[in-house]
Amino acid sequence: MKKLENVREVLKKMKHRKPSKIFCPKCASPEIRLFSSLDLWLTPKKYVCESCGYVGPVVMELEKMEEEKGSA
Repeated sequence: MKKLENVREVLKKMKHRKPSKIFCPKCASPEIRLFSSLDLWLTPKKYVCESCGYVGPVVMELEKMEEEKGSA
């Protein structure tokens, strides 16, 4: 049951987390956007970088690290 509790907690955090900042995987620029307005609902997400011209489905996300509970 302990594993099930961990899965619930992970899903809960994923559902309610704030949007994280995304960066280009090629040049690490934050100047990246969705390739098309249809990428939100009709087609898989594809991103384009304004700095280096990268086009693809992969982006880097920056998330804050949470300190573990109970650590001194």
